[in-house]
Amino acid sequence: MKKETGWMIARFFLVTAAIVIIIWAIVTLFKLTYPFWIAALFAWMLKPLSRLLQRQFKFPPGLAALTSLLIGLSIFGGIITGLTFLIIDGIQRFADKAPTWMEDAFHNIQQFINQTILPAWREVSGAAENFSRREGFSFNDGISEIGTQIGTALGQFAQKIADGLTQIALSVPTFLVAFLFILLAIYFLGKDWERMTNALRKYTPLVLYKKTHAFHQAMWIRVFGYLKAQFILMTVTGIIVFIGLSLLRVDGAVTLAIVVGIAEFLPYLGTGTILLPWSLYLLVTGSIGLSISLAVLYGVTMIVRQTIEPKVLSSSMDLNPIAVLVSLFAGLQLFGPVGLLFGPVLLVIIVILVDIGVAEDIKRFIRDGFSS
Repeated sequence: MKKETGWMIARFFLVTAAIVIIIWAIVTLFKLTYPFWIAALFAWMLKPLSRLLQRQFKFPPGLAALTSLLIGLSIFGGIITGLTFLIIDGIQRFADKAPTWMEDAFHNIQQFINQTILPAWREVSGAAENFSRREGFSFNDGISEIGTQIGTALGQFAQKIADGLTQIALSVPTFLVAFLFILLAIYFLGKDWERMTNALRKYTPLVLYKKTHAFHQAMWIRVFGYLKAQFILMTVTGIIVFIGLSLLRVDGAVTLAIVVGIAEFLPYLGTGTILLPWSLYLLVTGSIGLSISLAVLYGVTMIVRQTIEPKVLSSSMDLNPIAVLVSLFAGLQLFGPVGLLFGPVLLVIIVILVDIGVAEDIKRFIRDGFSS
Protein backbone atom coordinates (compact mmCIF):
# COMPACT_ATOMS: atom_id res chain seq x y z
CA MET A 1 0.00 0.00 0.00
CA LYS A 2 2.81 2.40 0.86
CA LYS A 3 4.53 1.62 -2.43
CA GLU A 4 1.34 2.36 -4.40
CA THR A 5 0.86 5.60 -2.47
CA GLY A 6 4.43 6.61 -3.25
CA TRP A 7 3.93 5.95 -6.95
CA MET A 8 0.69 7.97 -6.89
CA ILE A 9 2.54 10.92 -5.33
CA ALA A 10 5.34 10.58 -7.87
CA ARG A 11 2.88 10.52 -10.76
CA PHE A 12 1.09 13.56 -9.31
CA PHE A 13 4.31 15.60 -9.26
CA LEU A 14 5.18 14.27 -12.71
CA VAL A 15 1.84 15.45 -14.11
CA THR A 16 2.18 18.82 -12.35
CA ALA A 17 5.68 19.33 -13.75
CA ALA A 18 4.50 18.29 -17.21
CA ILE A 19 1.60 20.77 -17.11
CA VAL A 20 3.92 23.60 -15.99
CA ILE A 21 6.44 22.77 -18.74
CA ILE A 22 3.71 22.54 -21.40
CA ILE A 23 2.19 25.89 -20.38
CA TRP A 24 5.64 27.52 -20.35
CA ALA A 25 6.45 26.04 -23.77
CA ILE A 26 3.12 27.19 -25.22
CA VAL A 27 3.51 30.72 -23.87
CA THR A 28 7.11 30.97 -25.12
CA LEU A 29 6.22 29.52 -28.51
CA PHE A 30 3.25 31.86 -28.83
CA LYS A 31 5.39 34.92 -28.08
CA LEU A 32 7.83 33.90 -30.81
CA THR A 33 5.28 32.86 -33.44
CA TYR A 34 2.02 34.65 -32.53
CA PRO A 35 1.51 36.17 -36.04
CA PHE A 36 1.30 32.68 -37.50
CA TRP A 37 -1.16 31.47 -34.85
CA ILE A 38 -3.36 34.48 -35.56
CA ALA A 39 -3.00 33.74 -39.26
CA ALA A 40 -3.99 30.11 -38.66
CA LEU A 41 -7.14 31.24 -36.85
CA PHE A 42 -8.16 33.54 -39.68
CA ALA A 43 -7.26 30.94 -42.32
CA TRP A 44 -9.48 28.45 -40.51
CA MET A 45 -12.33 30.97 -40.36
CA LEU A 46 -11.96 31.72 -44.10
CA LYS A 47 -11.66 28.04 -45.06
CA PRO A 48 -15.42 27.52 -45.75
CA LEU A 49 -15.36 30.40 -48.25
CA SER A 50 -12.17 29.10 -49.85
CA ARG A 51 -13.64 25.60 -50.09
CA LEU A 52 -16.80 27.02 -51.67
CA LEU A 53 -14.77 28.85 -54.31
CA GLN A 54 -12.84 25.69 -55.12
CA ARG A 55 -15.84 23.38 -55.35
CA GLN A 56 -18.50 25.60 -56.90
CA PHE A 57 -16.41 27.94 -59.05
CA LYS A 58 -13.43 25.65 -59.73
CA PHE A 59 -10.88 28.11 -58.35
CA PRO A 60 -7.31 26.79 -57.91
CA PRO A 61 -6.32 26.53 -54.23
CA GLY A 62 -4.00 29.54 -54.42
CA LEU A 63 -6.53 31.79 -56.12
CA ALA A 64 -9.29 30.63 -53.77
CA ALA A 65 -7.13 31.42 -50.74
CA LEU A 66 -6.22 34.86 -52.10
CA THR A 67 -9.82 35.69 -53.01
CA SER A 68 -11.20 34.60 -49.62
CA LEU A 69 -8.45 36.58 -47.89
CA LEU A 70 -9.31 39.76 -49.82
CA ILE A 71 -13.04 39.32 -49.22
CA GLY A 72 -12.55 38.61 -45.51
CA LEU A 73 -10.13 41.50 -45.11
CA SER A 74 -12.51 43.88 -46.89
CA ILE A 75 -15.45 42.85 -44.72
CA PHE A 76 -13.45 43.00 -41.49
CA GLY A 77 -11.85 46.33 -42.38
CA GLY A 78 -15.18 47.81 -43.42
CA ILE A 79 -16.85 46.76 -40.18
CA ILE A 80 -14.01 48.07 -38.00
CA THR A 81 -13.78 51.35 -39.91
CA GLY A 82 -17.55 51.88 -39.87
CA LEU A 83 -17.84 51.14 -36.15
CA THR A 84 -14.87 53.38 -35.38
CA PHE A 85 -16.32 56.38 -37.18
CA LEU A 86 -19.78 55.75 -35.71
CA ILE A 87 -18.28 55.71 -32.21
CA ILE A 88 -16.23 58.83 -32.97
CA ASP A 89 -19.36 60.60 -34.23
CA GLY A 90 -21.32 59.60 -31.13
CA ILE A 91 -18.57 60.71 -28.76
CA GLN A 92 -18.17 64.02 -30.56
CA ARG A 93 -21.92 64.63 -30.30
CA PHE A 94 -21.69 63.85 -26.59
CA ALA A 95 -18.69 66.17 -26.23
CA ASP A 96 -20.62 69.02 -27.83
CA LYS A 97 -23.79 68.58 -25.81
CA ALA A 98 -22.50 67.30 -22.44
CA PRO A 99 -21.86 70.76 -20.90
CA THR A 100 -25.36 71.94 -21.76
CA TRP A 101 -26.91 68.71 -20.54
CA MET A 102 -25.13 68.90 -17.20
CA GLU A 103 -25.97 72.58 -16.72
CA ASP A 104 -29.64 71.88 -17.44
CA ALA A 105 -29.64 68.89 -15.11
CA PHE A 106 -28.11 70.80 -12.20
CA HIS A 107 -30.33 73.80 -12.90
CA ASN A 108 -33.40 71.56 -12.51
CA ILE A 109 -31.90 69.97 -9.40
CA GLN A 110 -31.25 73.36 -7.83
CA GLN A 111 -34.77 74.56 -8.62
CA PHE A 112 -36.19 71.41 -7.06
CA ILE A 113 -34.08 71.90 -3.92
CA ASN A 114 -34.80 75.64 -3.56
CA GLN A 115 -38.50 75.44 -4.42
CA THR A 116 -39.41 72.13 -2.71
CA ILE A 117 -36.78 70.79 -0.33
CA LEU A 118 -35.71 74.06 1.33
CA PRO A 119 -39.23 75.40 2.01
CA ALA A 120 -40.24 72.05 3.48
CA TRP A 121 -37.11 72.00 5.61
CA ARG A 122 -37.76 75.54 6.84
CA GLU A 123 -41.29 74.67 7.83
CA VAL A 124 -40.24 71.49 9.64
CA SER A 125 -37.22 72.90 11.43
CA GLY A 126 -38.60 76.36 12.10
CA ALA A 127 -35.37 77.86 10.84
CA ALA A 128 -36.85 80.26 8.32
CA GLU A 129 -35.27 83.30 10.01
CA ASN A 130 -31.83 81.68 10.18
CA PHE A 131 -31.81 80.53 6.58
CA SER A 132 -32.26 83.70 4.56
CA ARG A 133 -33.15 84.07 0.92
CA ARG A 134 -29.60 85.28 0.25
CA GLU A 135 -28.17 82.02 1.53
CA GLY A 136 -30.58 80.14 -0.72
CA PHE A 137 -29.27 82.00 -3.76
CA SER A 138 -25.70 81.28 -2.67
CA PHE A 139 -26.56 77.59 -2.48
CA ASN A 140 -28.28 77.89 -5.86
CA ASP A 141 -25.20 79.46 -7.45
CA GLY A 142 -22.97 76.75 -5.96
CA ILE A 143 -25.00 73.98 -7.54
CA SER A 144 -25.00 75.80 -10.90
CA GLU A 145 -21.21 76.13 -10.74
CA ILE A 146 -20.82 72.41 -9.96
CA GLY A 147 -23.03 71.50 -12.90
CA THR A 148 -21.08 73.75 -15.25
CA GLN A 149 -17.73 72.34 -14.13
CA ILE A 150 -18.82 68.71 -14.40
CA GLY A 151 -20.38 69.32 -17.80
CA THR A 152 -17.23 71.01 -19.09
CA ALA A 153 -15.03 68.21 -17.72
CA LEU A 154 -17.20 65.56 -19.35
CA GLY A 155 -17.09 67.41 -22.64
CA GLN A 156 -13.30 67.70 -22.54
CA PHE A 157 -12.90 64.04 -21.58
CA ALA A 158 -15.18 62.88 -24.39
CA GLN A 159 -13.36 65.12 -26.86
CA LYS A 160 -10.03 63.56 -25.87
CA ILE A 161 -11.47 60.09 -26.45
CA ALA A 162 -12.80 61.16 -29.85
CA ASP A 163 -9.40 62.64 -30.79
CA GLY A 164 -7.66 59.43 -29.74
CA LEU A 165 -10.05 57.29 -31.78
CA THR A 166 -9.51 59.59 -34.74
CA GLN A 167 -5.77 59.06 -34.51
CA ILE A 168 -6.31 55.31 -34.36
CA ALA A 169 -8.50 55.46 -37.44
CA LEU A 170 -5.88 57.49 -39.30
CA SER A 171 -3.18 54.97 -38.38
CA VAL A 172 -5.07 51.99 -39.87
CA PRO A 173 -2.77 51.81 -42.97
CA THR A 174 0.32 51.63 -40.76
CA PHE A 175 -1.40 48.97 -38.68
CA LEU A 176 -2.11 46.91 -41.81
CA VAL A 177 1.52 47.16 -42.92
CA ALA A 178 2.61 45.86 -39.51
CA PHE A 179 0.46 42.78 -40.10
CA LEU A 180 2.00 41.99 -43.48
CA PHE A 181 3.42 38.72 -42.17
CA ILE A 182 0.01 37.72 -40.84
CA LEU A 183 -1.62 38.37 -44.21
CA LEU A 184 1.05 36.40 -46.06
CA ALA A 185 0.73 33.55 -43.58
CA ILE A 186 -3.06 33.51 -44.00
CA TYR A 187 -2.61 33.15 -47.76
CA PHE A 188 -0.06 30.34 -47.60
CA LEU A 189 -1.93 28.49 -44.85
CA GLY A 190 -5.19 28.78 -46.77
CA LYS A 191 -3.56 27.52 -49.96
CA ASP A 192 -1.98 24.47 -48.32
CA TRP A 193 -4.55 23.87 -45.57
CA GLU A 194 -5.73 20.46 -46.78
CA ARG A 195 -2.22 19.13 -47.28
CA MET A 196 -1.05 20.29 -43.84
CA THR A 197 -4.12 18.98 -42.02
CA ASN A 198 -3.78 15.59 -43.75
CA ALA A 199 -0.11 15.42 -42.72
CA LEU A 200 -0.98 16.29 -39.10
CA ARG A 201 -3.73 13.68 -39.08
CA LYS A 202 -1.35 11.06 -40.45
CA TYR A 203 1.41 11.61 -37.91
CA THR A 204 -0.71 12.38 -34.84
CA PRO A 205 -1.37 9.46 -32.44
CA LEU A 206 -4.95 8.25 -32.58
CA VAL A 207 -5.71 9.02 -28.92
CA LEU A 208 -4.38 12.57 -29.25
CA TYR A 209 -6.25 13.06 -32.53
CA LYS A 210 -9.54 11.99 -30.93
CA LYS A 211 -9.02 14.37 -28.01
CA THR A 212 -8.12 17.20 -30.40
CA HIS A 213 -11.21 16.50 -32.48
CA ALA A 214 -13.39 16.45 -29.34
CA PHE A 215 -11.80 19.72 -28.20
CA HIS A 216 -12.56 21.28 -31.58
CA GLN A 217 -16.19 20.16 -31.42
CA ALA A 218 -16.61 21.41 -27.85
CA MET A 219 -14.96 24.73 -28.71
CA TRP A 220 -17.28 25.17 -31.67
CA ILE A 221 -20.40 24.35 -29.65
CA ARG A 222 -19.61 26.29 -26.50
CA VAL A 223 -17.65 29.31 -27.71
CA PHE A 224 -18.78 29.97 -31.25
CA GLY A 225 -22.33 28.89 -30.48
CA TYR A 226 -22.39 31.36 -27.59
CA LEU A 227 -20.93 34.17 -29.71
CA LYS A 228 -23.44 33.48 -32.47
CA ALA A 229 -26.32 33.56 -29.98
CA GLN A 230 -25.05 36.81 -28.45
CA PHE A 231 -24.72 38.37 -31.90
CA ILE A 232 -28.34 37.46 -32.65
CA LEU A 233 -29.50 38.97 -29.35
CA MET A 234 -27.43 42.11 -29.96
CA THR A 235 -28.89 42.48 -33.45
CA VAL A 236 -32.48 42.04 -32.27
CA THR A 237 -31.93 44.53 -29.44
CA GLY A 238 -30.33 47.05 -31.78
CA ILE A 239 -33.22 46.81 -34.25
CA ILE A 240 -35.82 47.30 -31.49
CA VAL A 241 -33.94 50.28 -30.06
CA PHE A 242 -33.51 51.80 -33.54
CA ILE A 243 -37.25 51.50 -34.25
CA GLY A 244 -38.11 52.96 -30.84
CA LEU A 245 -35.71 55.89 -31.11
CA SER A 246 -36.86 56.59 -34.67
CA LEU A 247 -40.47 56.74 -33.52
CA LEU A 248 -39.40 59.10 -30.73
CA ARG A 249 -37.50 61.20 -33.31
CA VAL A 250 -34.23 61.06 -31.40
CA ASP A 251 -31.18 62.37 -33.27
CA GLY A 252 -28.49 59.80 -34.10
CA ALA A 253 -30.83 56.81 -33.74
CA VAL A 254 -28.56 54.55 -35.81
CA THR A 255 -25.45 55.30 -33.73
CA LEU A 256 -27.32 54.96 -30.45
CA ALA A 257 -28.89 51.66 -31.54
CA ILE A 258 -25.47 50.24 -32.41
CA VAL A 259 -24.01 51.37 -29.07
CA VAL A 260 -26.95 49.88 -27.16
CA GLY A 261 -26.68 46.65 -29.15
CA ILE A 262 -22.98 46.36 -28.33
CA ALA A 263 -23.73 47.08 -24.66
CA GLU A 264 -26.07 44.07 -24.73
CA PHE A 265 -22.97 41.86 -24.83
CA LEU A 266 -21.99 43.00 -21.31
CA PRO A 267 -22.92 40.32 -18.74
CA TYR A 268 -25.51 41.36 -16.11
CA LEU A 269 -25.58 44.93 -17.54
CA GLY A 270 -26.68 45.10 -21.16
CA THR A 271 -29.16 47.63 -22.47
CA GLY A 272 -29.81 49.10 -19.04
CA THR A 273 -26.32 50.65 -18.94
CA ILE A 274 -27.43 53.09 -21.67
CA LEU A 275 -31.20 53.46 -21.51
CA LEU A 276 -31.74 53.62 -17.74
CA PRO A 277 -29.22 56.42 -16.95
CA TRP A 278 -30.49 58.28 -20.01
CA SER A 279 -34.08 57.95 -18.84
CA LEU A 280 -33.10 59.09 -15.32
CA TYR A 281 -31.27 62.12 -16.72
CA LEU A 282 -34.30 63.12 -18.80
CA LEU A 283 -36.49 62.76 -15.73
CA VAL A 284 -34.22 65.09 -13.75
CA THR A 285 -34.09 67.66 -16.57
CA GLY A 286 -37.87 67.75 -16.86
CA SER A 287 -38.33 65.74 -20.09
CA ILE A 288 -40.77 63.41 -18.39
CA GLY A 289 -42.48 62.19 -21.58
CA LEU A 290 -39.25 61.12 -23.28
CA SER A 291 -37.98 59.65 -20.00
CA ILE A 292 -41.06 57.44 -19.67
CA SER A 293 -40.79 56.49 -23.35
CA LEU A 294 -37.18 55.33 -22.90
CA ALA A 295 -38.16 53.35 -19.79
CA VAL A 296 -40.93 51.68 -21.82
CA LEU A 297 -38.46 50.97 -24.64
CA TYR A 298 -36.10 49.36 -22.13
CA GLY A 299 -38.98 47.24 -20.82
CA VAL A 300 -39.85 46.11 -24.35
CA THR A 301 -36.25 45.11 -25.10
CA MET A 302 -36.06 43.16 -21.84
CA ILE A 303 -39.33 41.31 -22.54
CA VAL A 304 -38.24 40.40 -26.08
CA ARG A 305 -34.81 39.29 -24.85
CA GLN A 306 -36.25 37.13 -22.08
CA THR A 307 -38.65 35.59 -24.60
CA ILE A 308 -36.12 34.66 -27.29
CA GLU A 309 -33.04 34.08 -25.12
CA PRO A 310 -33.89 30.50 -24.05
CA LYS A 311 -34.37 29.52 -27.71
CA VAL A 312 -31.32 31.35 -29.01
CA LEU A 313 -28.99 30.32 -26.19
CA SER A 314 -29.62 26.61 -26.59
CA SER A 315 -25.91 26.14 -25.82
CA SER A 316 -24.27 28.37 -23.22
CA MET A 317 -20.80 28.74 -21.75
CA ASP A 318 -22.30 27.99 -18.33
CA LEU A 319 -19.38 29.62 -16.52
CA ASN A 320 -19.47 30.52 -12.86
CA PRO A 321 -19.44 34.33 -12.46
CA ILE A 322 -16.88 34.10 -9.63
CA ALA A 323 -14.62 31.95 -11.84
CA VAL A 324 -14.89 34.55 -14.60
CA LEU A 325 -13.93 37.37 -12.19
CA VAL A 326 -10.98 35.35 -10.89
CA SER A 327 -9.82 34.64 -14.46
CA LEU A 328 -10.06 38.35 -15.32
CA PHE A 329 -8.04 39.41 -12.28
CA ALA A 330 -5.46 36.63 -12.68
CA GLY A 331 -5.06 37.43 -16.39
CA LEU A 332 -4.62 41.13 -15.59
CA GLN A 333 -1.95 40.38 -12.98
CA LEU A 334 -0.05 37.91 -15.18
CA PHE A 335 -0.29 39.47 -18.65
CA GLY A 336 -1.35 43.07 -18.09
CA PRO A 337 -4.31 44.59 -19.96
CA VAL A 338 -4.15 41.83 -22.61
CA GLY A 339 -4.77 39.36 -19.78
CA LEU A 340 -8.35 40.60 -19.57
CA LEU A 341 -8.82 38.61 -22.79
CA PHE A 342 -6.41 35.74 -22.11
CA GLY A 343 -7.78 35.03 -18.62
CA PRO A 344 -11.33 34.09 -19.70
CA VAL A 345 -9.94 32.26 -22.76
CA LEU A 346 -7.79 30.12 -20.48
CA LEU A 347 -10.81 29.47 -18.25
CA VAL A 348 -12.84 28.35 -21.29
CA ILE A 349 -10.02 26.01 -22.36
CA ILE A 350 -9.90 24.47 -18.88
CA VAL A 351 -13.69 23.97 -18.87
CA ILE A 352 -13.57 22.32 -22.29
CA LEU A 353 -10.70 20.04 -21.24
CA VAL A 354 -12.83 18.93 -18.31
CA ASP A 355 -15.78 18.37 -20.65
CA ILE A 356 -13.86 16.13 -23.06
CA GLY A 357 -12.46 13.99 -20.25
CA VAL A 358 -8.85 15.17 -20.07
CA ALA A 359 -9.13 15.92 -16.35
CA GLU A 360 -10.58 12.46 -15.75
CA ASP A 361 -7.74 10.88 -17.78
CA ILE A 362 -5.16 12.72 -15.67
CA LYS A 363 -6.89 11.65 -12.48
CA ARG A 364 -6.98 8.03 -13.68
CA PHE A 365 -3.28 8.13 -14.59
CA ILE A 366 -2.32 9.50 -11.17
CA ARG A 367 -4.39 6.83 -9.46
CA ASP A 368 -3.60 3.77 -11.63
CA GLY A 369 -0.72 4.73 -13.90
CA PHE A 370 -0.56 3.13 -17.34
CA SER A 371 -2.17 -0.08 -16.07
CA SER A 372 -5.71 1.29 -16.73
